[in-house]
Amino acid sequence: MRITRREFLKSSALTAAATLAPPSATKAAFANGGEAQSHRLLDGWEYYRGALGGIWDAWRSDSGNEISWHRVQLPHCFNSRDAVDPDEPYYEGPGWYRNKLKIANPFLDGRTLLHFEGAGQKSEIFVYLERIGQHVGGYDEFVVDITEAAARVLKNASTTGELPVAVMCDNSRDLEMIPSSLNDFDRFGGLYRYVNLVYLPAISLERVHIDAVVQPSQPAKVSLKARLYNPGLVNDEVAILVRIFDPKGSIIHTVSQRIGAWEGERELSTFLVEAPNLWSPSRPALYRCEVTLTSRRGAITTTEPFGLRYFEFMTHGPFKLNGERLLLRGTQREEDHAGFGAAMPEELVTAELMLIKEMGANFIGLGHHQQSRAVLRLCDELGLIVMEEIPWSRGGLGEEHYRQQVRQTLRAQIDQHYNHPSIIIWGLGNENDWPGDFPEFRKTEIRDFVKELNEEAHTLDPSRKTLIRRCDFAKDVVDVYSPSLWAGWYHGRYTDYRARSEEEMNKVDHFLHLEWGADSHVGRHSEAIGHPSSVNLGDPRLGQDRLESVSAGSLGPAFRDGDWSETYACNLFDWHLKEQEEMPWLTGTAQWIFKDFSTPLRPDNPIPFVNQKGLAERDLTLKEGYYVFQSYWASEPMVHIYGHSWPVRWGSLDEEKLVKVYSNCETVELFVNGSSCGTKRRYSQDFPAAGLRWLVKFRAGENRLRAVGKKNGTQQIDQRDFEYRTEIWKDPARLEIREASRHANEVTVEVLVLDVNRVLCLDARNRVRFGITGDGVLVDNLGTSRGSRFLEVSNGRAQITLLTNGGKSMVSARSKTLPTAFFGVE
Repeated sequence: MRITRREFLKSSALTAAATLAPPSATKAAFANGGEAQSHRLLDGWEYYRGALGGIWDAWRSDSGNEISWHRVQLPHCFNSRDAVDPDEPYYEGPGWYRNKLKIANPFLDGRTLLHFEGAGQKSEIFVYLERIGQHVGGYDEFVVDITEAAARVLKNASTTGELPVAVMCDNSRDLEMIPSSLNDFDRFGGLYRYVNLVYLPAISLERVHIDAVVQPSQPAKVSLKARLYNPGLVNDEVAILVRIFDPKGSIIHTVSQRIGAWEGERELSTFLVEAPNLWSPSRPALYRCEVTLTSRRGAITTTEPFGLRYFEFMTHGPFKLNGERLLLRGTQREEDHAGFGAAMPEELVTAELMLIKEMGANFIGLGHHQQSRAVLRLCDELGLIVMEEIPWSRGGLGEEHYRQQVRQTLRAQIDQHYNHPSIIIWGLGNENDWPGDFPEFRKTEIRDFVKELNEEAHTLDPSRKTLIRRCDFAKDVVDVYSPSLWAGWYHGRYTDYRARSEEEMNKVDHFLHLEWGADSHVGRHSEAIGHPSSVNLGDPRLGQDRLESVSAGSLGPAFRDGDWSETYACNLFDWHLKEQEEMPWLTGTAQWIFKDFSTPLRPDNPIPFVNQKGLAERDLTLKEGYYVFQSYWASEPMVHIYGHSWPVRWGSLDEEKLVKVYSNCETVELFVNGSSCGTKRRYSQDFPAAGLRWLVKFRAGENRLRAVGKKNGTQQIDQRDFEYRTEIWKDPARLEIREASRHANEVTVEVLVLDVNRVLCLDARNRVRFGITGDGVLVDNLGTSRGSRFLEVSNGRAQITLLTNGGKSMVSARSKTLPTAFFGVE
């Protein structure tokens, strides 16, 4: 079933998706009305995990029948910790929220709405005992109008002027819903994005869309269209005032008019912008559209930032932005964080995207589904070009109910994120060649459905491109295709990367490489991979025959037979990045993924249930790989000695060891224990580390490395201390726990894997399980290298933090075949 853009806008995106009761209640997308009308509902919420017997269970207080509710603050995800629990599957089912709201709508006959920025995965909304709306889909925004229901309930004196509101969120498995449970990410549940209480006049603005036609050396043509939110079908005359501000805040266009209320979408203004200030990653210039609607029922102002830019994917060639080639240097993002799950507050979202920008990225793939309005706002402001996709991935294709959700998800995403200049691609699917959810896997029907989605996306938004990733039988349907290329990880060696990319590029008109990289376990490093015998340091070409031991440590794929070390991951990143600089036809790539995230499909990873391909841990602790990317992409001078998470190196006393420095400086000088080892000049094609590497000898015991980089007359310095051990260890024989650090009520303990002579086994990869008894508690279920009670050790050690709670505790560590160790903490 296809829908025209006109029909879509006339009927309203989210009304089409909703099943509402009673009919008088309205659910719709809307434009944010500003601070005076919109209030974030952060506090006062209580949560209950599980099913209720009925809505009365949310409010009853009969003695002996009370349900245990827990106070929470929004946003809240009820899989914030159990998604990475090593012992129990994460919860899939209903979760209930309740609150009592003070309603004070300032408008005459105004509308009162609850605006949900995202809730997973099915939602039902109640005002006291009355269900007034429901929504299917965990990632698009939706609005429930509670005006009439609130009026009915507030007439009841027993409510004491407060409006009881309850929301049920359900992330239960459902084969007729997207996303599929076969996906390599969690289908989180809860009110994991912000909920807002919104007051609007009886007639107001629901959505403003901005279209811009930008051509080289010509004025930009900008058109504004809007649709009303008018559930009562008020037939008032309204006054419209449009003001356009340039990036410096000066008004460049105004128009005012008085018109009658309208249905569907109406053009408000079309105008030219002379000498437009173009949006780009280096100069993310944003204009501002301000539309004020005034009627006898009140006034409402909507503000929409927008940007002016144009782009082109060249056939079998590069990407151009504003007429100039731009290599898309990207990463990708999942909506997930340690201790929060999908419920990331805006401060954490900002911190994450700032790190991506400071890495030097100019492109980001928003993984697997529509992400929050905060993410898109920051991408606009920071200058991060975006591919945003719908959550149709893996499992196959269901029947009409299933397909309608896919259609609606695409319509909502385009409608709600239409004005963001950062977005250039709508992703229509990911790994849709992966069967499993239905008895039959029908490729022809999937291909036909991709065609339908492609046509609809272009009808609703002719200005942007479409993409699908890893679905070979539909690769010619969309504008841009991304095959699955994991050179050096899932198949082949990373030295195959350029040849395989060029082979795939020649199969389609427009090629964009999404998803490449390697898993890495923080703190795990390899002397063998970096040993001079495995790297031809004098040959910048570094022939493939020299890379056999570097690539995987065996003939098998690295994900299965490799060591999952940061050392190997950095080499893989380094090779890909230096190759990308010499591929003039390349549009760009997006490494998978910026930050580790939880997944139900990886129980056997070094940190169970965590995809560890991130350049940062799940709590934004940066891995070594981050600095490899920064050394190629960042403009600000930087120097980083490899191995800040490598406290102990090992080898013989007179052995030459490799020291790598990742830097974008023109030259770097290395000092070992105060003595200069010489200055090297950076050359990106001189693998590894762009030529910034030295063979040096360490002394037994403590050593200090210091690197001094120079770029454009400025100087950058990095320093790291480590221990060098020359003892030879035998097989692991025992565990030993010790205190690593203490801060107030927090104590970090460390378990060591030792041989019979109590020598640290620096290549040990044993799995250990921490336990505790007493007054303290472990800070676990974070899915990080220091926040997991069950994980693999890194170079013979692992850490975890506990809260003492002012008392005494006994911490244990156990591993198969090794005696359990104990350590007292107080």
